Amino acid sequence: MQKFDVLIVGAGMVGLTLALALRKTTNLTIAIADTLPISELTDNAELRVSAINVASKTIFEQLDVWATILETRSQAYQHMHIWDKAGVGKLDFSVDDLTSFVHNEQLGWIIENNVIRNALWQKAQLDEGISFFTQSRLANIATGDSEVFASFAAAENSPAPMPLIAKLVVGADGANSWLRKQMDMPMITRDYDHHAIVATVKCAQGHKNTAWQVFLPTGPLAFLPLFPATGDVCSIVYSTSPEEAQRLIELAPVDFAKALTAATDGKLGTVELVSERLTHPLSMRLAQDFVKERMVLIGDAAHTIHPLAGQGVNLGLLDAAALAESLASLSAEQDLADQKVLKAFARFRKSEATEMIVAMEAIKQTFTIQQSGFTLLRGIGMSLLDNIKPAKKLMIEQALGLKSDLPVLAKPALK
Repeated sequence: MQKFDVLIVGAGMVGLTLALALRKTTNLTIAIADTLPISELTDNAELRVSAINVASKTIFEQLDVWATILETRSQAYQHMHIWDKAGVGKLDFSVDDLTSFVHNEQLGWIIENNVIRNALWQKAQLDEGISFFTQSRLANIATGDSEVFASFAAAENSPAPMPLIAKLVVGADGANSWLRKQMDMPMITRDYDHHAIVATVKCAQGHKNTAWQVFLPTGPLAFLPLFPATGDVCSIVYSTSPEEAQRLIELAPVDFAKALTAATDGKLGTVELVSERLTHPLSMRLAQDFVKERMVLIGDAAHTIHPLAGQGVNLGLLDAAALAESLASLSAEQDLADQKVLKAFARFRKSEATEMIVAMEAIKQTFTIQQSGFTLLRGIGMSLLDNIKPAKKLMIEQALGLKSDLPVLAKPALK
């Protein structure tokens, strides 16, 4: 029988961040269970990318992986341009709006998920306090008064590994979380009636270190700048109705590219598709609670939101930093599953997730209404907001994750 303090189910970005954060702030021993192999990067951009904000970048800096991420490949952006296809409204954000607030020269970074995961994985592999279990999937988990018992299924042509005992188990295993199902945790769900198309494109006029987003009648289309020095490659996230997504996926590549050029009013020049297209349905999920006995949910296992503001990963990384801080606050005599501490963590993170879910729903609904009178008012409102500096600054601070109640690992240096 192998004994650990914490078992983390899921070695994605959020699970690995939690492991490293715990090792930085405590002496706890960590087991990570995940059969998803690490994949080497190719010369071509990965289709799955994340918009990393300042709070998440600070976490990565504190965990000593940010330099590795930057040395691998990433793309910073200093501007955001948002406009309404059906109206006249637009919003422009610039890093210049932050120069008097925080030591930062970027609004954010677009980074491939595999780049981040690889950097975290490599760092975790070097830590003797972290053990990986990647050959067999977890088959069963049971909680007792003072520990959690986890067993593995036998892999092909090999016996199952020895079972594990831990004081606490954390589910960081994504939207279809296995651990959440073992917890029998009820979920609040809502179908966004959107499918997201992701792909890589080239733009004749370049991305100009800008994140672009146009709100179309059927949903938002984002062009996110990617790493090549040529400055003309973007990752797109096209959220639209299932029927429109199917139509777009079936278009010939050249026709799909023409549709993107038209949708963006030619602001990035002629668009060229340079990758395959993937699509997946979008839905909101929120666990009724994030804690049950000796089990905790974080990241997509606890909540998923619409990608229109690119905040899903950042929300999960803050979950990891907050949980590490909560566990680090325990004295040597306290149980790692101290319910008072864990429930306080759950209330904090569920409140943050709920706030983000409500905000994303409000934005989505605002741009769903297409009556001419409303689109005119919407455009006037966007244009007025574009000229109110205090309001824009507040919006940027929210997008960058700059809040007063951030976990210590996520707090950037202030001027």
